[in-house]
Amino acid sequence: MDMNSNNTPVLTDTAPITNSRLHVHSNLLPYSHTGATFPHGMLLNIPRKKTGILEDVFSCGWLDAMKSSSPPPKNKTKDVNHGFASSEADPYFNWLLKYPSALTSFDQITNYAKGKRIALFLDYDGTLSPIVDNPDCAFMSDNMRAAVKKVAEYFPTAIISGRSRDKVHEFVGLTELYYAGSHGMDIIGPVRQSLSVSHNHPNCIIKSTDKQGKKVNLFQPAAEFLPMINEVLKSLIECTKDIKGSKVENNKFCVSVHYRNVDEKSWSLVAQRVNDVLKGFPRLRLTHGRKVLEVRPVINWDKGKAVTFLLESLGLNNCDDVLPIYIGDDRTDEDAFKVISLACNDEVVASTCCLYSNLLIRDELKQVLREGNKGYGILVSSAPKESNASYSLRDPLEGFK
Repeated sequence: MDMNSNNTPVLTDTAPITNSRLHVHSNLLPYSHTGATFPHGMLLNIPRKKTGILEDVFSCGWLDAMKSSSPPPKNKTKDVNHGFASSEADPYFNWLLKYPSALTSFDQITNYAKGKRIALFLDYDGTLSPIVDNPDCAFMSDNMRAAVKKVAEYFPTAIISGRSRDKVHEFVGLTELYYAGSHGMDIIGPVRQSLSVSHNHPNCIIKSTDKQGKKVNLFQPAAEFLPMINEVLKSLIECTKDIKGSKVENNKFCVSVHYRNVDEKSWSLVAQRVNDVLKGFPRLRLTHGRKVLEVRPVINWDKGKAVTFLLESLGLNNCDDVLPIYIGDDRTDEDAFKVISLACNDEVVASTCCLYSNLLIRDELKQVLREGNKGYGILVSSAPKESNASYSLRDPLEGFK
């Protein structure tokens, strides 16, 4: 690790591999959160008269979508890439060929990171904490918190969650981080004298103070939707109160309806009740995650745009020496994977490689194409699924085993 001309830490040598893979050298200088600027060109489109979108849930077999997004737990069999024994007939084993373990690929990742400035983005549920039956009890371990705190001393680190910003801050409990709640619709950042985004969207920037009394800027592109979200929240609480196991969570700029503890026979009832409420709110849309339905404003904003905004606010956008890394587990994290990963997809790789008849040349070319990433997405999943990520982890605690 050296310091570049901007006094920003860059990775110059491979860190020693430890059980957690998150330890860093004690002689590194801490990352400074000062000096971040918001460059020009930050555009945000908030449609005024756009019809609500029930993404997949009702228009494309909503019950099947709810089931497919929430696969039942499976008995784990050990496989080679993650330290578990398996065979080539195992779907997860074959899936790892496309999405290799980030732990077994650690040397490759750190080699590519040499000389680059790293920016780390993390989802919370299912990434820093396990998925639990009660969303109010999704606590991260002390070891995980210590690891995140240590990393944040050297690299800018942000949590981007579907939870409310206050809730995820309460779970994490670290002041060294940037926080983006409500899928990036509520971002807290340092105060700057001139924010280019404020010229185009003056109502999105709110000057405030954090819990330590420090002045901060809040970027809230969905602020105008708050009264509408609160109205929907009350309606959803009322209409689902008789469905055993359902839970409605207020995430400020979105509302989550959890059905993890609902009998599967009643899932259709949950979805229908939510759909009935949303019929009166055409500017809201419905998406689904891991046994949760989420009501969100219809605006051109997601976790991917939150990553872009944070990179720009830190002065790290459009820089060849920056390596963003995003770790997440859910559908909403795919938008972030798309933003940071510029690698060619399989179709592009295949069409390029087919020009070469020699297998060795094709393999080398494929590796070169894939190493053209701007950043790395790491998917946390114990079940095979398609993703825009480059690597995988089986569960939140894998790096500590």
